[in-house]
Amino acid sequence: MAIVRFHPEGKYWIAGSLAIGLIGGALWLLWGGPLWVGVGLCLAWLVWMALVLNFFRYPLRTSPADPSFFYAPCDGRVVSIHRTFEPRYFHTEMRQVSIFMSPLDVHVNWAPAAGQVVFLHHTPGLYKVAWHPKSSLLNEQTFVALTSEGGPGYAFRQIAGFLARRIRTYLSVGQRVQPGQEVGFIKFGSRVDVLLPLSAEVLVQPGMRVRGAVTPIARW
Repeated sequence: MAIVRFHPEGKYWIAGSLAIGLIGGALWLLWGGPLWVGVGLCLAWLVWMALVLNFFRYPLRTSPADPSFFYAPCDGRVVSIHRTFEPRYFHTEMRQVSIFMSPLDVHVNWAPAAGQVVFLHHTPGLYKVAWHPKSSLLNEQTFVALTSEGGPGYAFRQIAGFLARRIRTYLSVGQRVQPGQEVGFIKFGSRVDVLLPLSAEVLVQPGMRVRGAVTPIARW
């Protein structure tokens, strides 16, 4: 039987939601209000609790780790694939694959491929909806560039969305990562862009659903 795990990023949200339910229930019992009010509040709390637990679920993923593939950095839906200029580190044209995570998706972020972190920068910004074309330029984001021996350099961006207000990145410059290694977490609806060399063969299309650390998105 599979054990449901919850991400450490959600410990305060889960504990706080439980506390609100228990305290609210105790206050209602002391108040002795109408039954329909109590039932309504209980149902609202159960729905909220289900959403919180669903959002912070923490699946155990094992990446196939084939060095010739780039894997999806998160769960979600591919919303854009296009050629773009990368101005922060590589200073060249790259292929961008953008994946949108709804509030119902797992929000853990995984490394798409092996590499060493050579550049990391967090930029404050706006909170446009994450599928907006300009969210890659205007929204709050963390940009990470990686290089590897015997493989191409690549980058990814963790982008805040309309609901997202906290980006976590568990990396530092000089750190080496492996495919499928957990590298971050974004709370409440967001997007991850993967920037690949133009020589990479993209294996996904807009509209496709992908699973982080599992679905190959490109081959080089």
